[in-house]
Amino acid sequence: MLSEVLLIILAVYGLGIKLPEQQLWLVVMSTGAINIYTSMRLDTNDPVTELEIFSQISVDVFIIAALLYLTGGASNPITWVFLLPLIITSIMLPPTYAWYMVILTTSMYTMLIAFNVPLPSIEPHMPDPQGMATDLQHYIILQHAHSMHDKSYFSLHMFGMWFGFVFSAGLVAYFVAELAKTLRFQERNLAEARENALRDERVVALGTLAASAAHDMGTPLGTMAIVAHELEQDYPSHRYPDLYEKMIILQQQISRCKQALSVMSASAGEMRAESGGVLQISDYIDDVINQWRTHEQRVKLNYFIESTVDLDAKIIAERTLTHALINILNNAAEASPRESGIDFHASWDSDYVILKIRDYGPGFPSELIDVVGKQPVVSKTRGLGVGLFLTFSTITRLGGKAELYNAESGGACVEITLPLLNFERENDEYGNG
Repeated sequence: MLSEVLLIILAVYGLGIKLPEQQLWLVVMSTGAINIYTSMRLDTNDPVTELEIFSQISVDVFIIAALLYLTGGASNPITWVFLLPLIITSIMLPPTYAWYMVILTTSMYTMLIAFNVPLPSIEPHMPDPQGMATDLQHYIILQHAHSMHDKSYFSLHMFGMWFGFVFSAGLVAYFVAELAKTLRFQERNLAEARENALRDERVVALGTLAASAAHDMGTPLGTMAIVAHELEQDYPSHRYPDLYEKMIILQQQISRCKQALSVMSASAGEMRAESGGVLQISDYIDDVINQWRTHEQRVKLNYFIESTVDLDAKIIAERTLTHALINILNNAAEASPRESGIDFHASWDSDYVILKIRDYGPGFPSELIDVVGKQPVVSKTRGLGVGLFLTFSTITRLGGKAELYNAESGGACVEITLPLLNFERENDEYGNG
């Protein structure tokens, strides 16, 4: 609509062309009313259909036809503007709608050849006929006037064609650039989708192998538990205190392995509702640290908590997420010297929590830093097989992201970003819906 206003002002007040201003401004006001309706329609939650988009573009074609009808019809040098709705339809809608638009624009163009309000003639300033001396002078002046008329009309037509070329070149460049940008964005999304699909296939394969391993290892562990219990009975604590103490440790480790296999078997199938719940982020972090501490009591932990807002932030405490965080803590504890320990830094706002787990070990090898966590890695120096791959996959599945890098002062750092439950924002969204 803004371009229509500028063209009318330029033609009427800049070039001095006499046009039916009232009718033109009426068309512009109608365009503004349609734009207001369209804006109100877009504010609703109802999906926009292809037919509705085609109808909107068709209305634009009729508006263009009305403007051209009042400004010379097909003789107007900017009749190329009919190509714009056709281009937009071809880009946004299926081919069937594009052919419908070809029929509509062609029909409008054809009708404007026969039906239009002609552009006013550009008459030069004529001298007073009474002052003419002879018929010869009158003939010469008329010839000169017609020459001036043709020259003025030619100049105006050339200006219209030049303006049309510049305007169409800018629009084509804009639409082509936007189309290329959209295609690149779609290609990037497709590449990410393919990468996620490959990762999910690997996760499913690993889950199947884990369930099979859990099933195969169940019987040997059960046998070991029976033998350990019989040894405990055969070697009582009052006669063999050292051996009895070792038997208790062995039984504890066997029970731990059986519990881990039970969790693995349950997690390989459909996730159960009781596997997690909603907790305050501070309570959840404390719970993760306490679970990790039950197995790693000798490692020094430098614990830092920072909250940028005072609110009751909550997170879904899913079991797989807890295992993923504990796995990262275990890897950091294994890589870091005992006297240095590891750093655990947590900060959150109303939307996200950021966890940073850093060790003070040698860091990750340069040839592995870009692939660790993205695919299973075979390493002879560190246990980087499938643990971090499954951990990163779990974090991604929950809507978070994980980044791994070597710190400048030494050691490796894993930065994890996880979404929080913002009940106020969700209530506002549901309320507006």
